[in-house]
This record gives sequence, C-alpha cells and structure tokens, in this order.
Amino acid sequence: MSASKEAYLSLEEPPRSDHLWRYTPWKRVHPTGDPSEIPDEISTPQIGLSTINGEEASGISIEMGNAISIPFEGSPVSNSFLSAVTDGKAIRISIPDNWRSENPLILDVKPTGGLDAVHIHVETGKFSEATILTRVQGSSKWLGILRTGQTGVGSFLRDVFVNKAHDGNLMRVDALRLGRDSSVTAGTVSAGSTWTKADIRYLLDSPGSNLNVLGSLLSADQMHLDHHIEISHIAPNTYSRLGWHTACGGNSTSVGTGMLRIEKGARQADAGQLFHNLLLSEKAKANSIPELEVEENDVVGCGHGTANGPVDEDQRFYLMARGLSEQEAEDALVAAFLNSTLSQMGNEDVHAWLIDAVEDALVGLKT
Repeated sequence: MSASKEAYLSLEEPPRSDHLWRYTPWKRVHPTGDPSEIPDEISTPQIGLSTINGEEASGISIEMGNAISIPFEGSPVSNSFLSAVTDGKAIRISIPDNWRSENPLILDVKPTGGLDAVHIHVETGKFSEATILTRVQGSSKWLGILRTGQTGVGSFLRDVFVNKAHDGNLMRVDALRLGRDSSVTAGTVSAGSTWTKADIRYLLDSPGSNLNVLGSLLSADQMHLDHHIEISHIAPNTYSRLGWHTACGGNSTSVGTGMLRIEKGARQADAGQLFHNLLLSEKAKANSIPELEVEENDVVGCGHGTANGPVDEDQRFYLMARGLSEQEAEDALVAAFLNSTLSQMGNEDVHAWLIDAVEDALVGLKT
C-alpha cells in the first residue's frame, strides 16, 4: 500500500463542524459514498494540450506518470485522498524560462464516464508569460482533479479553470505557490457538474507576489456548488484580490467561503475579497462567508464583503422598454453580472473563448 493511501485511511471522516465540510459533507462527494474506502476502479481522463487556435503547443514540456507532492499543507482528507487515487500518475507541464506566447494554451480534460481522477502540476520558469485554460467537458460519475503548481521569479500566469461537465460530482483541490515578484490571475468558470466541492488555496510566501482570483459561476436546476478559496500572505509586500460572482437559478445551492490570512511578518500586505450572488428564483440559495485572519499590524489594507440580491427590476424594465422580452432582458443582465469578473481573466481572445464556453448555460437559467 502506498504512503498516500495509508495517510488517507489513517484519518477519520471530517465532521460537519469542520469549516471546510460544513455545507458539503465529505461522504456526499466521495466517489462511492463510503469514506472508509479508496476505490480501485478509478481511471485517468483523456488529456489534450493545444493552443486556442487549434495548433500544437510548442516549447512546452509535458511529462506523464510523475510522483509529485502537494507544495504546502491543505485539507488532510481531500489532499491525501486525491494524492492516493492519482499516485504516480501526475502530469507535469513545464513552462521554460523567458517563454512567451500570444496564443493561450487549452488543456482539455475529458472523463471516461465513470470514476476518474488526475493530478496536473504546472511550473512556470523565470520571467515567463503563459495563459492556460483548463476545460472539463463530457460526462462523468465522479471526477477528482488535483492541481498543483509553482510560479517562477518574475513570471506571469493566467490560469483559468472551466467546468462544463454534463453531470456527476467534481472534487477539485488546487494548491499554487507564487514565486518572488510573480503575478497570477486565477479564474474559475463553472456551469457544469451536479455537485462540486472545490478547495482552492494560494501561498504567497515570496516578496512581491501578486494574485487576482476571479469567479464567474452559474448554478441551475438541482446543482450544488461549494467553493472554498484560501489565500495566505506569508512574505512582505504581497498583494491579493478575490472577486467571486455567482448567478443562482432553479433549486440550486451555491456556497462560497473565502479565507484571507496575513501572518506575522507579512508587512505591507494588501488583501481584499468580495462575493456577489445574483438570485434568479425563489428556491435558489446562496451562502457567502468571507473571513479574515490578520496577525500583522503593518498592512496596506485588508477588507472583505458580500452581497446577495435579485435582478434589478429597474434595469429589467429599461431593457424591456427597448424591445427585449422579459427572458432576454434577464439573460442580458445575468451575462453582464458574470462578465464583470469574466472580462478580467484574460485578453480579448480569452474573453471571447470564455463567453462561447458558457453562453449556452445562460438560456433558461431561472427555471
């Protein structure tokens, strides 16, 4: 038995009092519903890497079948479980030093339809600049995605995760460590999977690191989306912003928890987070819990906030007075709401690609 399997099996099932599992119990997103087991029949989804215009990606190193550890501590349960089911099967994507390309990279993840899991590790070289759009599409009973990474000194990374899975459960864990003077724009675009549990964490332990986390999410029907975002400022002169927009329709539930930590010694840190939820039906539910832990007195700023509400009736009336139907007016307002974060995830080509990826999900979101 591997060390990662032993580590998971030695743990007890986390209680609902645990902050991370308060709204989505581990049993509910476990692939079999029995937290005491690690199923053997877990496959690796099909992985493809290309550019946004369909060309083969050049200059990028891709290695299959690696054993890669998670760069820093997170949730013991989800980390050890995904490490166990992807043990020795990590896909390492390496961006060379000084590498730059105007063509964003598309990383396609296509599940087999059963139980699937994959570990994707990204490393960016010094002073490199890359855009990676990870797209999940197709059907899956259960999909586990472990995404780890390290950014190089002075590098710039746009990392956008797009979930377009038709159904099933998604268990996602991200752990990204930012290098000195590196910048990361991290986006989450979700319009798929019946149940989603995501534990997304960033470590800013090198001076001058800069992070912008953005979310544009759509929930409808009986969907349950639960995203936990945790940003830890360890080094001085670090910066982060978290902006999270969710449109909730049908009988869906959305949960967004944000934790900003500024540890002692993170002088001149600047951090902020803001959650916005747009409620499109009477049965839709949205929970946002922004939290702060500040142990350093010498900070530039540290703030948080959240807001929930329905579509603005005055804005709807304005659009209907100009010839739009009620549904068309609402679709336009929802699109504008989500676009406020979506538009910050990349350049014009990336923005157009993201809009194309989610626009079909806007139709009939209210019902």
